[in-house]
Amino acid sequence: MKHVFFTCILGMGLSGLLHAQITDRAPEVPYIEVTGNAELNIVPDEIFIDIQLNEKYDGKTKISIQEQEEKMRVGLLALGIPASDIMLNSADADFMRINWKTDDVLTRKKYTVKVKDAATAGKVFKELSLIDIKTARIARVDHTKMDSLLKEVKILAIKAAKNKADYLLNAIGQQCGNALIIMESPSNSGLELELMNISGAMRQNRRVEMEEYNGGYDDDAIQFRKIQLRSSIYVKFAIKP
Repeated sequence: MKHVFFTCILGMGLSGLLHAQITDRAPEVPYIEVTGNAELNIVPDEIFIDIQLNEKYDGKTKISIQEQEEKMRVGLLALGIPASDIMLNSADADFMRINWKTDDVLTRKKYTVKVKDAATAGKVFKELSLIDIKTARIARVDHTKMDSLLKEVKILAIKAAKNKADYLLNAIGQQCGNALIIMESPSNSGLELELMNISGAMRQNRRVEMEEYNGGYDDDAIQFRKIQLRSSIYVKFAIKP
């Protein structure tokens, strides 16, 4: 009997505690949900050109990698490109067999050249054409202040969300309070690049290949669309009572 009485007292105590928790719970805060969007369009100031030098024959005369390297370096330095921006991709040369029935093997080396604008990139391709180097491509483009620009576009997006919440609530005579949830949308944030290659064909990615081009382009033949940075921020704001 005592055991039953104790169980009843315990049950009543838990019931009272639960009731107190329910009655003490703060009322749900009214809120507004908005999404802010922003974008920045910037001109790339780093253009990376991959160049491949192939040892080859002119008739029976072999044109060595070293000979082509020297011509390339002289030509690029004459364009004002510093030696530090002419980078060897790997320490070892690759090898390619030109005739499987013989032991004749040719070498090749790969370089990356960094330039600051499309006009200089066009001059590089023109120079390569003049010295008969035909394998090159624009590997990627970038901006020296990319990190700070990405932060800037995100700040613009969250400010846009706050502005949207303000004018929507002002329209009904209410005010925006503190942010309750802030969430960046990964699908609509970050970097999008549109490039136009040397022949004018547009592609929606970060690589534009121009393997075995034929040369003969003007200095301004390469044109780039601006790098487009986008950000989308979801914010849940409290509504002031």
